[in-house]
Amino acid sequence: MKNKLFKTGLIIFLSITLAGCTFIFQKGRRSDAQKIEELSQQLDELNQAKRLLENALSKEIQDKQVKLEMMEKGLVITVLGDVLFDSGKAKVRSESFSILDKVATVLKENVPKLNVGIEGHTDNLPIKFSGWRSNWELSTARALSVLHYLVEEKNISPERVSAIGYGEYTPVASNSTKEGRQLNRRVEIVILPQFTKTKETKETKETEETGLQEPAENLK
Repeated sequence: MKNKLFKTGLIIFLSITLAGCTFIFQKGRRSDAQKIEELSQQLDELNQAKRLLENALSKEIQDKQVKLEMMEKGLVITVLGDVLFDSGKAKVRSESFSILDKVATVLKENVPKLNVGIEGHTDNLPIKFSGWRSNWELSTARALSVLHYLVEEKNISPERVSAIGYGEYTPVASNSTKEGRQLNRRVEIVILPQFTKTKETKETKETEETGLQEPAENLK
């Protein structure tokens, strides 16, 4: 009797990992099954995009100008700020256009439905001579410059992109050394996983709340 009650009340969960982030889904939910399929497809797309970018940017990666990582927030393409901009400036250097061009090609051809977040970061040295009020303004202006280049020059849909400046407050290395500060001055182009909210019928919702599957003959 105890085993029967245990099995009746048991809710089985399935977890999958996408870009370092774990999602929990309940077995038997049709809406969750759809989400799993969508996430799996996006994971495949992100992995393919990463491989293509690794090939296209192999020299820049070898020279440590660019770094690619699958992280919790998505596929992160990190470009050193010193590669993209002159010191204290927010105008993208023409010498770095080729890097952004290669990224844009993958964004358009391989992950056309995924959104893109552009994040600007600086070191912690105070602004003195460049005219910016703070590192926040500089990091935000740099992120926006990359955004405008991708949208206006490479025809990335503006609905897909957003920009934000973090200033000096999310370092990836120590600001106590020249090398660390160079790593902290960066722009991160993040290809973001996308989640679609599914429509649920009253019957499906009631089934999910009980944790029970519908009979096979009702699933069509």
